[in-house]
Amino acid sequence: MMKHNIVVVGGGAAGMMAAVSAAERGAAVTLLEPNERLGKKLNITGKGRCNVTNDAGLETLLANTPKNGKFLYSAFSRFDGRDAIAFFEQMGVPLKTERGNRVFPVSDRAFDVSGALERRLKALNVSLVRDRAVTLEITDGTICGVKGEKRCYPADAVILATGGVSYPATGSTGEGHRMAAEAGHTVTPLRGSLVPLRDFGVGRRLQGLSLRNVGLTVFENDKKIYTDFGELLFTHFGVSGPLILSASAHMRNFEKKAYRLEIDLKPALDDATLDKRLLADFSKYANSDFCNALDDLLPQKLIPVMVEWSEIPPHQKVHDLKKEQRRGLLQLFKHFPVAIAGPCPVTDAIVTSGGVKVGEIDPKTMASKLVKGLYFAGELIDVDAYTGGFNLQIAWATGRAAGISAAENE
Repeated sequence: MMKHNIVVVGGGAAGMMAAVSAAERGAAVTLLEPNERLGKKLNITGKGRCNVTNDAGLETLLANTPKNGKFLYSAFSRFDGRDAIAFFEQMGVPLKTERGNRVFPVSDRAFDVSGALERRLKALNVSLVRDRAVTLEITDGTICGVKGEKRCYPADAVILATGGVSYPATGSTGEGHRMAAEAGHTVTPLRGSLVPLRDFGVGRRLQGLSLRNVGLTVFENDKKIYTDFGELLFTHFGVSGPLILSASAHMRNFEKKAYRLEIDLKPALDDATLDKRLLADFSKYANSDFCNALDDLLPQKLIPVMVEWSEIPPHQKVHDLKKEQRRGLLQLFKHFPVAIAGPCPVTDAIVTSGGVKVGEIDPKTMASKLVKGLYFAGELIDVDAYTGGFNLQIAWATGRAAGISAAENE
């Protein structure tokens, strides 16, 4: 029997998984990747540690995929977080589970994950070609190959896994979306998710200030939509850091809605306990000016902003502070406001929201409903998830589904 000839376009997480899965089922696989290294973006995920997946089953994976999660029901059913853990450990990558069921290599090295996939590709005789795909070759509604910059690659099936448009330096330049659109597919608007946020100026004043162990609440038109706890950073354009990236995934309609953040600077203290703490500090600094009485409670950089926003005169003596003034200050400690102007550009995002419309893809096989023999995998598709290993799990599950289907379909 003739081997199925499959071309996978893109050597990132989804593309490598698709190539491995197709080759394991006996297909002759060619992997096209213009970068010198495979998995360039994979190697920088999780600050170079690689949050491989989340130790989670179907329900948790779907709950953490706000954009078109239902589309992934079949792919996640057949390859969930626990399957991904088993897959990588069988390939010789020992893994560990951390807070929030995030899974990392024991070595804390993303290169161990990409390296294991590269070794598996080699063992399966996948042909790795350093070339950039330019167009899909389609005849009578059926794929017959890929035209690259260097030459043409005939194929019985093609898997597009070129990523989104975030981190363009890693090769995610939107070429896959262009090729999908040329093949007749709808590409929904592309924007950043898990992205830093621009504010209206407080970030510039507090630039460089990192806050750890703070609470964060996100409001959409005054409705509370998300809360979290962790670390954030003020920057020249606004706010960033792990808390902000997670929060940004819930802020999806800047065109029509207003968003603001409230930071709880003292989440370990309830109002009554914080009030006692303020009283204790104010008694210690009773004869000082108010602007000099907050050193024990706040980082130096934050004090001028807190003094200004509290509307307490900076040189009022602490022993003259009224109860109402103290209550207002307490409110500010528990609800420090940051109005959000919008997300940073998609090029600054960790993942792309938007992509090839899911209604035009078979959710069981990842096959195009418009072009016979064309498949999609990974971030190119209009699905995205929260932080915690969920976006890489989408890459593994869709890559696996596409690879198996492409190899087994006659």
